[in-house]
Amino acid sequence: MPPLPRPLILGSTSPYRRELLQRLRLPFDVLAPQVDETPLPGEAPAALATRLALAKARAVAAQRPDAVVIGSDQVADLDGQPIGKPGTHERAVAQLRQMSGHSVVFQTGVAVVCATSGFEQAALVPVTVRFRALGDDEIEHYLRAERPYDCAGSAKAEGLGIALLEAIESDDPTALIGLPLIRTCALLRAAGVPLLSGPEGAA
Repeated sequence: MPPLPRPLILGSTSPYRRELLQRLRLPFDVLAPQVDETPLPGEAPAALATRLALAKARAVAAQRPDAVVIGSDQVADLDGQPIGKPGTHERAVAQLRQMSGHSVVFQTGVAVVCATSGFEQAALVPVTVRFRALGDDEIEHYLRAERPYDCAGSAKAEGLGIALLEAIESDDPTALIGLPLIRTCALLRAAGVPLLSGPEGAA
């Protein structure tokens, strides 16, 4: 009899990441990681996203060492400066005014950790987003409609936020929503999680 697959856990409370992971049709649980997300002094956005993705996966793996745990984090990078979740309407307005007419790199880190097997790998997936020149009326309309205060850089591209943009450049477009599925699949395969197997994936 083959061994039972290890439990899969998403170490995130983000509804966006949960919806993305559901696309893989794998059973998984969700646990909230207890991690301080404060940037270190002088920490670059890419390094911050990778560090936090690993920290979240490790925090949940410490509670569930038998499981394969996915952690992820996203930081918007404007000219080397990190832009996080606004939290309030006023901060979201300021963020969008700052990004208007500029290119912003959304740095999305993803990590997969299994304490029992000793598996630990992380990857960083950048997505370059070009924002249109935005008027204050457009910003207000968008924010009132979407209320994207829990999204890095106030950018909810899977919704009305797509109307703020001129272009998106990425080799893994789901990264912009919060979980790069192409890279996540690669990490899960490396960790021994079977994908495209069983009745759903049978030839």
